[in-house]
Amino acid sequence: MVAWGATNARQPTQVVEQTEFRVDYSGGWGTFGGPVWKGFRNACGAYRGPALPFLVTACTARDGSHWAVQRWRRHQANFGLPPWKAGHGAWELRLSHWRGPVAKLETWLDWSYAGRWHHLFGRLTYRGLPVHGFSTTPTGDPLDRYGRVLYLDTLDSAYGAGWRRENGFVARRPDGTFCYGFVPHTSHTGERRPAGNGARYRLAVSGPGVTPDVLWEGAGLANFDAANPKHVALEAQMNDFQRSLMSASTPCDS
Repeated sequence: MVAWGATNARQPTQVVEQTEFRVDYSGGWGTFGGPVWKGFRNACGAYRGPALPFLVTACTARDGSHWAVQRWRRHQANFGLPPWKAGHGAWELRLSHWRGPVAKLETWLDWSYAGRWHHLFGRLTYRGLPVHGFSTTPTGDPLDRYGRVLYLDTLDSAYGAGWRRENGFVARRPDGTFCYGFVPHTSHTGERRPAGNGARYRLAVSGPGVTPDVLWEGAGLANFDAANPKHVALEAQMNDFQRSLMSASTPCDS
């Protein structure tokens, strides 16, 4: 595979498409009429960029830009279920090319509905500005190259031991925020699945444009205890913070 012609990412706009690579899966035959990859010499040196999750290999070119290949399983069955359609659990190789900072994924935890359910919220930004798309399908899949799905995994939950996929959701327009409640769900077969809150969570997302994919991971909270002053104070603090963070969109359920 030969990939070229893209660096970094554009900020969300409906005027031009998001940055993307030109790709030739024939090694150059389809675009250049021959196997150009055979004539390439390595122009990359030791990697000098930020630490990256899922890293396979990375390098820094003479112009100061970075290239990286990451490997992870974006598409999995939701709600801790085993794979049930083609592509679930497949490993993907993800190529990026950028200069400067990568996307920033900030995440906080609290509870919702008066402490009944565990809750997660946050925002996705790039160079200090929100990352978001402009439209989605009825099931929440982005319909443009600016949209980004965040994939949430839960550890040692009601689904069983180990990491399991909880769900996926988009960063919202216009502020790049998101929120998710760990509540029971109904699967594609009609099966009722329990709330998937766990001991730890990890949230992964493809970087905007051709920038690297990023990851947040953190410990889960204990069940809410209305008699615990620390829990009550944390919930009040997080509710106030959510309203401030999401003032341009829709606040989460508190």
